[in-house]
Amino acid sequence: MQRERFEQLVEEAVRSLPRSFRKHLKNISVLVDDWHPESRNILGIYHGVPYKHRGPYYGNVAPDVITIYQGPIERICPTEEEIRQKVRDVVEHEVGHYFGFSETQLREIEALRLDEDE
Repeated sequence: MQRERFEQLVEEAVRSLPRSFRKHLKNISVLVDDWHPESRNILGIYHGVPYKHRGPYYGNVAPDVITIYQGPIERICPTEEEIRQKVRDVVEHEVGHYFGFSETQLREIEALRLDEDE
C-alpha cells in the first residue's frame, strides 16, 4: 500500500474516535513509520506523558507521539479492509496509553470488546 493511503487510514482512525476522547487529545502527534527499530512485531507505540498525569505544571514540552508501523500491519493483514481495521485497533490501543491505561488494562478491555462482538 502506498504510504499516502496508509496515512489516510491512520487519519480516519483518529477521526473515528469518539468526540469525548478526541477533545482531550492535546499536544500529541500521530505519525507513520515503516518498522519499529528494535522489533518487527510492534504495530504501534506511544511515547509521552499520559493525559492523567498532566497537571497545571504541564506545558512547554514537545508533543507526545503515537507511531503506527506500516510494515508489520501490512504483513499480517492481506486486504485493505483488514489493514483499515487493524490500524483502527492499533490507534485506539495507543490512544488508550495516552489516557494512562496500562498494557494489561488495554488487553482486558480489548478482550471484553471481542466477547461482545461474538
